[in-house]
Amino acid sequence: MSQAATTLTLLERAREGLLESYAATATSTRYLTASLAAMRAAAAVLAARPRPPSGSSGRHDLWQVLGQSVPELHEWAELFEVVTAERVAVETALVRVSAREADDVLRAAEEFLCLVEVRLGLPRRESFPLRLAPTRTA
Repeated sequence: MSQAATTLTLLERAREGLLESYAATATSTRYLTASLAAMRAAAAVLAARPRPPSGSSGRHDLWQVLGQSVPELHEWAELFEVVTAERVAVETALVRVSAREADDVLRAAEEFLCLVEVRLGLPRRESFPLRLAPTRTA
């Protein structure tokens, strides 16, 4: 798969994740799908960049690499680094998120995806649904 195709696939999957998040009725599902969508958008930004030299291989945190590589997205990277750190606790039900927390992550992920699309020179697409599905804490 080409670099451009990978980038577009990641963006499309991010958009699908946000639609899934809008429809989610459990707060944990909304939180997790929105945060995953943001991760895919971040991965798309990095996929669109030229490959680093072969000597700089190694495992790096997605959000740290994004913040260092794309300084204008540094604050977003910091925000989603915190969200990502809490994913495991939410996935294992050690932490319960409120509807407000889940909705805040969804709105942030939606705004982040729009910024990423603009940064990559893509036309703005139709907006997401204006109505969230009612949620229950789970």
